[in-house]
Amino acid sequence: MAALRRKIIRPGSRIRVLVVDDSVVIRRLVTHALGEDPRFEVVGAAANGVIALARIPQLNPDVVTLDVEMPEMDGLETLRRIRKDYPDLCVIMFSTVTARGATATLDALVLGANDYVTKAANVGSLDRSMSSLRSELIPKITQFFILGEEAVRGPAAAAAVAAPVSLAKLRFGGVRRPRAVAVGVSTGGPTALSALVPKLPRSFPLPILIVQHMPPLFTRFLAERLQTMTELRVEEGAAGSLVEPGKILIAPGDYHMRLAKRKEQVVITLDQAPPENSCRPSADVLFRSVDEIYGGAVITVILTGMGQDGLRGVEVLRASGAYVIAQDEASSVVWGMPGAVVRAGLADSIVPLDGVVPQLLKQV
Repeated sequence: MAALRRKIIRPGSRIRVLVVDDSVVIRRLVTHALGEDPRFEVVGAAANGVIALARIPQLNPDVVTLDVEMPEMDGLETLRRIRKDYPDLCVIMFSTVTARGATATLDALVLGANDYVTKAANVGSLDRSMSSLRSELIPKITQFFILGEEAVRGPAAAAAVAAPVSLAKLRFGGVRRPRAVAVGVSTGGPTALSALVPKLPRSFPLPILIVQHMPPLFTRFLAERLQTMTELRVEEGAAGSLVEPGKILIAPGDYHMRLAKRKEQVVITLDQAPPENSCRPSADVLFRSVDEIYGGAVITVILTGMGQDGLRGVEVLRASGAYVIAQDEASSVVWGMPGAVVRAGLADSIVPLDGVVPQLLKQV
């Protein structure tokens, strides 16, 4: 999925949303959740993809929330049509936390969905359902827009805020004898990882530890999908998993992944300690643990993602001597996580997505 240029919403205007779901309950829930926020206007709803495609040119939405499973035309086929006719339209998928939902969501991200939310299940009252939906959906939408004062300042000023620090502040040079690679990634991550993992040689000599912000089941299916693309071993991390050369371990959804030393081996431990940066798994948690085991003998990679998860952990690793690679803004779906690292002056290399593996191999 290519990076989406953030759309400017001028003061006095709102983000226009078309809600597409075959469930009347979900349509009403999304409409009410967004309707309580003055930044949004729900301009219409549709029960399936056929109706949605007819309404897009009539309603001119900025965002489409799109259910995966619908009659007549499902979410994946609707997404294909949207990407063909409206390539810049923001699409947020709605998915269930099931094996089928996880697989369909990964397919949707490959087809060009900008992000996804999972449908709340067993959250009790309507108020709790709406609160849960708002807390997940609203940030997923607003990350793709420039709002309020940022919009008043204009694109140039907005770009200046996100501009990298001076190269004079950056430290160049490699890690001595790196022993592991630690990766943090969020929005746009499955597509980014699908582009990077196949480029790694089968002789890659280091373990790769990844935090990708995704719910349970999704991380397992992501690992299985990546395994089909490489001769390296790819697994969802499990308690006691060995951290070994040439092995890629992905933190499981809803669990922090840490490292521990058992005799001469390094293994994975999992826990459900409180979220950090509203994330579990959290890149900061993994990075601190990696520092405890390997010190500065680490290459850290920060890829596309919303928020700042990983920033504090990168500070710890870099203070120990780790080498830090950050994805550049142009190739990031959202330049939150890598942008925070770059602005803090912690990146040794700022590279486009297709430059990450070459830079990684150079350091190895």
